[in-house]
Amino acid sequence: MSEQKEKLVIAVKELAREGKLSCTAARKIAAECNVPPKAVGEVCDELKIKIKACELGCF
Repeated sequence: MSEQKEKLVIAVKELAREGKLSCTAARKIAAECNVPPKAVGEVCDELKIKIKACELGCF
């Protein structure tokens, strides 16, 4: 696993509660890690974490 992906996994696990992560938190992680939001979404999919309260209506 790449160092970048490890950072994303750690950040998502820290902020996810009860298997869910808010869209706002996901976008914040993406900005802090300098990756597109899609990369955070892919990590969430792998970890079986659902994105809630999506600001774009995608989830």
